Amino acid sequence: MSGTRAPATGRPAPRRDRDEEGRARNARPRDGLGRPLPYGSPGVARQPEGVPRTPAQSLAEAQRLLDDGMPFHAHEVLEDAWKAAPEAERELWRGLAQLAVGLTHAARGNAVGGTSLLDRGAAAIAPYADAAPHGIDIAGLTAWAGELTGRLTGSGAVPAAETAPRLRATGDDAGDRAGDTTGDDAGDGPTADG
Repeated sequence: MSGTRAPATGRPAPRRDRDEEGRARNARPRDGLGRPLPYGSPGVARQPEGVPRTPAQSLAEAQRLLDDGMPFHAHEVLEDAWKAAPEAERELWRGLAQLAVGLTHAARGNAVGGTSLLDRGAAAIAPYADAAPHGIDIAGLTAWAGELTGRLTGSGAVPAAETAPRLRATGDDAGDRAGDTTGDDAGDGPTADG
């Protein structure tokens, strides 16, 4: 027998891309919004999977990607944080990843998908509002998600970078951008755009 056959066509089933460990992983390049491009096209580098980061590092990297108009890539960073988070914070990180995917859909012009993910993400982070860990601006993010879903009427894509939220309620996140790994939120105040 020479290979697996696709049941309906009798033709060989297409081979799936695999990573170094043999897991299925699409190797097609992607654009800044995570859309697959043809093989051989220049694309935006994917975020490496399984990178150990502190919460402050995850938030800083995700914020950088959001600010650069790459919410799909920010979602990958937040998904890593979700998988590595302690049980008590998993829904928080999952909700943040869903917000990033919601912005991805909105930036692609998919109002239905954007609204769905933004609503789910906001609902997932809402229970953390009374004691927001890591300086995450829960109130600002839920307000941002509600405002954005109100604008998604099927009238086209929103600009990802200009629409990106602030993840943390900080007055100055320059330390995070410079690689601060302390996670110390002391002295940080709310921002006008959060």
